Amino acid sequence: MTHLPVLISDLGLILAAGGITTLLFKKIKQPLVLGYILAGIIVGPYLNFTPTVTDHKSITTWAEIGVIFLLFSLGLEFSFKKLAKVGGSAGITAVVDVFGMFALGYGTAWLLNWPTMDRFFLGGIMSISSTTIIMRAFDELNVKHKKFAGLVFGVLIVEDLFAILMLVLFSTLAASSKFEGGEVLLSVLKLGFFLTLWFLAGIFLIPSFLKATKKLMNDETMLIVSLALCLTMVLLAVKVGFSPALGAFIMGSILAETTQAERIEHLTTSVKNLFAAIFFVSVGMMIDPQILIDQAVPVLVISASVILGKFLFAGSGALLSGQPLKTSIQTGLSLTQIGEFSFIIATLGLSLKATSETLYPITIAVSALTTFTTPYMIKLADPMHRLFNKILPQRWINAIERYSTSAAGITTMPDWKILLRAYTINTITHGVIITAIVLLVSSYLHPFIVNNITNGINGIIISIIISFLIMSPFLWALSVRRIEKTAYSHLWLNKKYTRGPLIAIEVFRIALGTFFVGFLIYQFFDTWTAASIAVGLIVLVMVIFSRRLQSFYERMENRFFYNLNAREAAKKQPEILPWDTHLLELTVAPESKLVGQTLVDLAVREKYGINIAMIERGKIMIPTPKRDERLYPNDKVLVIGTDDQLASVKHLFDRDQTEVDEDETFPKQDMALQKIVINSKSPVFGQTIRDSGIREKTQGLVVGIERNGQRILNPDSHMVFENEDIVWIVGNNKRIPELLK
Repeated sequence: MTHLPVLISDLGLILAAGGITTLLFKKIKQPLVLGYILAGIIVGPYLNFTPTVTDHKSITTWAEIGVIFLLFSLGLEFSFKKLAKVGGSAGITAVVDVFGMFALGYGTAWLLNWPTMDRFFLGGIMSISSTTIIMRAFDELNVKHKKFAGLVFGVLIVEDLFAILMLVLFSTLAASSKFEGGEVLLSVLKLGFFLTLWFLAGIFLIPSFLKATKKLMNDETMLIVSLALCLTMVLLAVKVGFSPALGAFIMGSILAETTQAERIEHLTTSVKNLFAAIFFVSVGMMIDPQILIDQAVPVLVISASVILGKFLFAGSGALLSGQPLKTSIQTGLSLTQIGEFSFIIATLGLSLKATSETLYPITIAVSALTTFTTPYMIKLADPMHRLFNKILPQRWINAIERYSTSAAGITTMPDWKILLRAYTINTITHGVIITAIVLLVSSYLHPFIVNNITNGINGIIISIIISFLIMSPFLWALSVRRIEKTAYSHLWLNKKYTRGPLIAIEVFRIALGTFFVGFLIYQFFDTWTAASIAVGLIVLVMVIFSRRLQSFYERMENRFFYNLNAREAAKKQPEILPWDTHLLELTVAPESKLVGQTLVDLAVREKYGINIAMIERGKIMIPTPKRDERLYPNDKVLVIGTDDQLASVKHLFDRDQTEVDEDETFPKQDMALQKIVINSKSPVFGQTIRDSGIREKTQGLVVGIERNGQRILNPDSHMVFENEDIVWIVGNNKRIPELLK
């Protein structure tokens, strides 16, 4: 009889148990992750009355593959471009939430008299909310269109980055078994160096590669190439001392910037689902039910800490960032759970033998409890908001509203801040690239030349020449390139106060370039020789070859930004903006009763209080459409309104927005909600809304006016603009500022 390998029988047992439990959890409308964990408990070694997995070593290997593909999938949803665009509100909320919850987790473990490493790990576990669970809850409750949902997604993006940082820091802590500030700082700098390097190299190379091979990429080939890129980055991450999960996450975030991101995500979903299922089942296999019974008190205490702490810190962070009270409460209650990253952090502690064995099952139990309560917490937001309105003093509520309104205003950045930020980014970016080139030369290029071409002084000279040629464009950008010319000119014209600091900055840039050249030559010569050669080379390059370097560098930079913005150029969603109103895109279904009707017949403004900001019809864009414009099948309509108004009108379009195929070529980022303040010198002062020509001049629509502390939504077209009116306009953000002149 044919012998069946144990691994195959174990895999069959895992998938059979997982299939049954997930069907059950699907029926009772609970997250499938909990079903997988239950399946792991059933086939684990702690229950004697059920079949048990026997080859634990092989299953552990499969589970590690599951972590890799799970993090790769999260990276595809993450993207560094999203991180740069989440805005100050999401960033402030996430920072307050993560640091607050970390302190709360550490304090909770201290009260429970846990060891020091358990305290650190529990702090990290409690800090990160679950993207998967929140997205599923939002889908089920149909709240993805609401304003607070955008803020929550932004917070989750920032938290994902914190989770990656924690994986690196906890690995360092576990290796040293104590908190060493120097080692932690070195780990953070090392992580920052490689993140920057991988991101820059990945964005420069991978989109170009995918574009060049696009005609050769059928689904099968794209799947193989995507997984190969993922595992290649995993190998690189392990090579430099990071976890495989970090490498997978980084490659996912790089591919998320390409135009093939959605296709790759679709093709890899099945692979991710299979191995993620094995991972979550393996998580359940390590849970002893008896431990959960014995540790019931810590489970309940930590669960309560997660729910209350997340509500307190995330809600406070949202308030601090300038969000209204209602949005802050909704955000805080939406984040009251832990999930996949918490599992991975707990698994790390167990695999490194840095934490006690009880922390792992407690983490899983807390995740299960908080996952179950998440939908109810989200539903509790409106009653909680009404309760706060009743119990808080009116002056507090008024103060929150004033703070929210002032924080939402359009602000201009001073010239010094613009210039210093640009120089900082320029210095860090090119410093990382040049450092990487020097390390590659000393570690790989020079040994190769010595072993295969020539050794001695000739080998050194060849190595220096090749590396210096590669470094030259980046040295020019670091030391000579003029950045933010407008801000620089404004500051230079202020002779009395700014020319001295500007000259000092330029001297520092040249000195920094000289230092990097000296750093290269120092790999082969002594300090003084290196310094002398560095000065000579930097003068030679910057004086003689400046124009050629500028041209070459600009071509590289244009290629980088083209790759970086390619996906955004193909599909750009408008940002969620202040006031209780925000923008939402809806698609007119062919069977919708809106088809063929004019906007004046529909009267959506009068019936529902919303405004139609733009209609996209194929490649035709109709900004601020007129009253006699008709709607046609598959028109994409950009509407503006409050959460309740948008929810009330969505059914008219009768289309599931998750199924909409977006192929946007028009730069809809030009359509935005902006605030202007009218004064006596404004061109529209003393005119009615209709006579001001705002629609014609800015392709804009006045959706609200704040006057003497009162808000007037959808003002009548005969209303006259008065001094100090705060006017909210949705329209072309390149034309609206003209009203300020």
